Amino acid sequence: MTASTRLGAAGVVLGLVLAGLSGPPAGAHQRDRGYSAEIRRASYGVPHITATSYANLGFGVGYVQAEDNLCVIAEKAVTVSGERSRYFGATGPTDANVRSDLFFRKAIEDRTVERLLDGRRDGVHSPSNDVRDQIRGFVAGYNSYLRRTGAARLTDPACRAKPWVRPLTELDIWRTTWDSMIRAGSGALLDGIVAAAPPTATGPAAVQDATGAAAVLASVDGAPAGVGSNAYGLGEAATANRGGMVLANPHFPWEGAERFYRMHLKVPGRYDVEGAALIGDPIIEIGHNRTLAWSHTVSTARRFVWHRLALVPGDPTSYYVDGQPRKMTTRTVTVRVPGPNGGTVPVSRTFHDTHYGPVVVVPGSFDWTASTAYAITDINATNNRAFDGWLQMGRAETVRDLKRVLDRYQFLPWVNVIAADARGEALYADHSVVPRVTDALAAACIPAPFQPLYASSGQAVLDGSRSACALGADPDAAVPGILGPANLPVRFRTDYVTNSNDSFWLANPEAPLEGYARIIGDERTPRSLRTRLGLDQVQQRLDGTDGLPGRGFTTDRLWRTVFGNRVYGGELVRDDLVALCTAQPTGTASNGATVDLRAACTTLARWDLHADLDSRGAHLFTEFALANGLRFAEPFAVSDPVHTPRRLDTANPGVRTALADAVQRLAGIPLDARLGDVQTEQRGDRRIPIHGGRAEAGIFNMIVNNRVPGVGYPKVVHGSSFVMAVELGPHGPSGRQILTYSQSTNPNSPCYGDQTALYSGKGWDTIKYTEAQIKADPNLRTYRVVEGRHH
Repeated sequence: MTASTRLGAAGVVLGLVLAGLSGPPAGAHQRDRGYSAEIRRASYGVPHITATSYANLGFGVGYVQAEDNLCVIAEKAVTVSGERSRYFGATGPTDANVRSDLFFRKAIEDRTVERLLDGRRDGVHSPSNDVRDQIRGFVAGYNSYLRRTGAARLTDPACRAKPWVRPLTELDIWRTTWDSMIRAGSGALLDGIVAAAPPTATGPAAVQDATGAAAVLASVDGAPAGVGSNAYGLGEAATANRGGMVLANPHFPWEGAERFYRMHLKVPGRYDVEGAALIGDPIIEIGHNRTLAWSHTVSTARRFVWHRLALVPGDPTSYYVDGQPRKMTTRTVTVRVPGPNGGTVPVSRTFHDTHYGPVVVVPGSFDWTASTAYAITDINATNNRAFDGWLQMGRAETVRDLKRVLDRYQFLPWVNVIAADARGEALYADHSVVPRVTDALAAACIPAPFQPLYASSGQAVLDGSRSACALGADPDAAVPGILGPANLPVRFRTDYVTNSNDSFWLANPEAPLEGYARIIGDERTPRSLRTRLGLDQVQQRLDGTDGLPGRGFTTDRLWRTVFGNRVYGGELVRDDLVALCTAQPTGTASNGATVDLRAACTTLARWDLHADLDSRGAHLFTEFALANGLRFAEPFAVSDPVHTPRRLDTANPGVRTALADAVQRLAGIPLDARLGDVQTEQRGDRRIPIHGGRAEAGIFNMIVNNRVPGVGYPKVVHGSSFVMAVELGPHGPSGRQILTYSQSTNPNSPCYGDQTALYSGKGWDTIKYTEAQIKADPNLRTYRVVEGRHH
């Protein structure tokens, strides 16, 4: 432990705290006694929170997250309140902040979130009382910290004394939750929803800006842009101790609202889970309890369906269903944006909705014409079950218990689950919320011109003019309109399951999952290099051919696997590529320039085929891969999906062009530089070297960054974030974990870069779940937060 980390653990814990009253109490007992929670800050500032109720637990979570990341939470509240352009500016009426504001103000005026809170409080029809208590407590904890500190005295310059920092309401948190739910649906299509306008009598609709929606259409699966993950669930046949193990390796943004936050939450006798959640969420989303561990990876399933509308002639805002006209509903929303001379000006937009959902425009693909328009159904727009699902996940004891939770709540918005238990059984399930597009419905209701789109991408365009083409209801589904558990891929294994953002098909190659609706994912198709490497790494460990002693996984071997930084694409083609550029030492770049390839060829020949800090040439190979240089001579074979396609197609001129392009892109950056010298992350005045790399090159430990010409890669955009290798056994959980970008976004916090430096050296923090593990931490500091009085 460094001196700065030790000081950090002490600095963030301040003894007794007076917290201010805010928000409605959770119940009579809270009104009488106020909220309180015990906080134990361990190394790297990780809080272990113990409370007597879910309301008090939420209070503790809200307080510590405000201590570390108040600016992130405050900005999320600004976004979902439709006030980004007011506080962060706008360049004009089509600015991204304005589009965001219009979208979220529409949801507020529609009372979208309020309607999701109505109904039976069983966790399925509406959130349970336990979850509502957590939200109330979280808001009270955040507000208590803010009141105690004051916006003007915050130490984070990102929001110190900013007018947009205000106390939260419960609706703020419910709205940020809703925003997370729709991330891969209407949230991804936000631009196309805001831009949608009917044609006029003199011509087609004027499209404001639907480029974001076009990008969604162009994507090949349902994954939200810029995120992904690796995960292993290891059973008794794959581990040295015969118990279960889980690797969690989500790839999420290193900045902004989607950062993870490590914590350990406990209500004695009711809930005891260690892991991580997105900042602003009060419950563990990836983690473990005493006998069960789990992770999530982004699923390939689609979260929305299109409905092609046949419009009434002369009235482009009316459409036919079973021959009868229906009128779209409209709402005009106005937001105020910065104007000239320091004032504000109004920007208004009229939104159009159908009984299916909002009308969306994607120029050139889904246009609004005089005869046709397109609406979507986003089945996560009514998903109010997530926090209850994760709460019950944390209380499950085995993967069979976990499957029962998944069946009842069907809450996972856009992710798979990979899990294992102490008995040595592993589980893979794409048990996410998926529109009910069965093969029969697809065959009968997707018009012929859109059948190829469905086959290639899973995007379903249904005939909106027929009520028989509505989504319907599976008898075992938690709610109408989604596929029920019987129609979702699930696999229990005693050896292993894994996923790296390809579909469910090869969760375990010994038992492929087949026969599921195309909207969930593809089958019997090539897997990504990252998926193939993930499978290869497991099999080599089980075969004992990975160069390490013995067979089966231990914590140490699992950690070495995820941070082994093999570059699978390089293993497949480097020798062929070197032979090609040795024989033909010049190449023609895409811009027609002749490029000398000799230095690149020498660098690649000496490269160690890894993406470690000392690897020389890793960035060159990555640029080659990004330039579409990985063209294979031997095609994909369903009979050998893990090892095909393979062998570089040296006869393809595009291979040498890609290498020439890579050399050009790296002008001013040494081709043989150490990766750690050109790939970095700034923390204060320190430039921390970063290992790992792009999935396109076949790197498991994914790190994505933008190349700065002549400089390198000075900032991580997204990639490995919360990494956990947990081993479950008769004496409780043990293992390693790290938050790669560190616990706090505040540059003045001692926990701003400590875990980032740890990640740079492939280090780790230990699992701290049992009392003995927690108390053994040499940096442990304890304090209590109390609402309304000293304690």
